[in-house]
Amino acid sequence: MSEYIFKLPDLGEGTVEAEIAEWMVQVGDLVREEDTICSMLTDKAAVELSSPVSGRVVSIAGEVGDSVAVGSPLITFNVEGPAGGQAVIHDRKPVDAPPQAAPASVLPAQDQAALSTNEKARTSPSIRQRAREAGIRLSDVPGTGPGGRILKQDFEAFLARRTNSSATLTTHTASDTPGSTTEIKVVGLRRKIAQRMEQANTEVPHFAYVEEVDITALESLRQLLNQGRAADRGNLTLLPFIGMALTRVLRDFPQCNSHYDRGRNVLIRHDAVHLGIATQTPDGLKVPVVRQAQARQLEDMAAEIRRVSEAARDNSASREELSGSTITLTSLGKLGGVVSTPIINLPEVAIIGVNKAVLRPVVISGQIVVRMMMNLSSSFDHRFVDGFDAAAMIQALKQMLEEPANLVLQR
Repeated sequence: MSEYIFKLPDLGEGTVEAEIAEWMVQVGDLVREEDTICSMLTDKAAVELSSPVSGRVVSIAGEVGDSVAVGSPLITFNVEGPAGGQAVIHDRKPVDAPPQAAPASVLPAQDQAALSTNEKARTSPSIRQRAREAGIRLSDVPGTGPGGRILKQDFEAFLARRTNSSATLTTHTASDTPGSTTEIKVVGLRRKIAQRMEQANTEVPHFAYVEEVDITALESLRQLLNQGRAADRGNLTLLPFIGMALTRVLRDFPQCNSHYDRGRNVLIRHDAVHLGIATQTPDGLKVPVVRQAQARQLEDMAAEIRRVSEAARDNSASREELSGSTITLTSLGKLGGVVSTPIINLPEVAIIGVNKAVLRPVVISGQIVVRMMMNLSSSFDHRFVDGFDAAAMIQALKQMLEEPANLVLQR
């Protein structure tokens, strides 16, 4: 029997530390090689780590919410045979690990039985969190993914069955008592979101600009293009049209497609538009990225927005897909309200907010007519984008959206 100390590996993109998002094992547990042992949170994504060895957990580095430096001990095992090996990092796809550790076959026979009863459900951190909140044991949820992994649709189907079967039951908890409180530790992605929002709101002098846009013609075009559209392609929403229009406008306002490197005090203007799509997920707000958005036509833009947004929601997006945006588009859809004040996604210098589209009475040529209107509520880093340029850019975007034929036909 020997001791194996697994240290937190380099998770990429210059990461120097990561936060413990979830432990899948505890001290005393028996673990097989490549079993998922924990989920670590970087600035960009949740990353699952797998055990490099088979053995018994002796110690772990800390509690959920604690930060661990790269290269520091994360978990210690007692193993049979010589120590060695490296963890497998699960981001979007597993990375093969060199088989240096002792295989499970070297464990005593009595431990094999214990291991079989100690199987850890294979699934994403977001599903684990939802299961905890709903009081569901993941061992009860049948998984249809590779190796029995519990997919989003597996969990939702199980949750729906449980909800239907218990619809007539009434429960009473301590939180029902007047004056009771519930403490929720701010950890994981929620803490990262809070830190980034605080940083952006503290460091950046936001300049907000709101403009209304008549999208009557655009909405007619959108509905026309959706007629007879194949179900597997999904209906076109307003976002791909707005995304395309934004990439055209940025040609004349390159200062809005920039990053500010605070450490070097340098403003970096980008030729390519890597469009961030602010997306609400079960884990909180994420910003997946549509790469090279300026080169995409409508169908391609729509498909890529849909793909990266779904990947962010089901936690299958890679770290690369959640980083590197140069300007962000944010929309609350039908909850978009009339006006919003979006916070800039650092290190970007501009964010375009899309409010709800509604029918409003509008005066045109002295006549009151009903038009489909939508507000754009945008924020700019006033250190690098002057108010005049911000207003001029939104006015250009407004004109592009009000003349959608040019948007679709022109490059």
